[in-house]
Amino acid sequence: MKNIAVFCGSSLGTDKTLIENTYNLGKTLAKNDYTLVYGGAKIGLMGTVAQACLDHKGKVIGVIPEFLQTREIVSHDLTELITTKNMHDRKVIMYEKSDGFIIIPGGFGTMDEFFEISTWGQLGLHSKPIGILNTNGFYDDLLNQGQKMADKGFLAQANFDAILVSDNISDLLQKMTNFKPLPKPEWLNLERL
Repeated sequence: MKNIAVFCGSSLGTDKTLIENTYNLGKTLAKNDYTLVYGGAKIGLMGTVAQACLDHKGKVIGVIPEFLQTREIVSHDLTELITTKNMHDRKVIMYEKSDGFIIIPGGFGTMDEFFEISTWGQLGLHSKPIGILNTNGFYDDLLNQGQKMADKGFLAQANFDAILVSDNISDLLQKMTNFKPLPKPEWLNLERL
């Protein structure tokens, strides 16, 4: 892994520990020579993780849709800034530029990014590690729901278990480095049809 996408909120939220841990994530990425790929904004947790990476001489690639650039939320101090036509193209570019994904706190947009990238992995469209940094148990309810979906037969347990989880940045990065992708789903083997 060289480039890691971080999906997170454009708001700071109300938990100071989440903000501090987001800064520490950006700092850790920079110190370990990972390039941060993120949503391109200078506000919220997005701005925090990017600024931390830049503060510690890291490389940062921002990907932002045109319509958000006009709202003066875009960061112009990045290593590279890519402008897309829409939100979907933003996710595609972030996917293409990244070797792994970390999900930290956010709202609907973060959930959209997490579910789409997880679905792509489930379908065998990529074999990149997906990690959740579960600071202060922020994602406990989501993880409980995921286990319920597996228990009720709506999600294969192996696909749920492929999502890597930790409340510790170094531990999560280690899990991502050691990630062994699932085999491509047999039903996607079009040669057999």
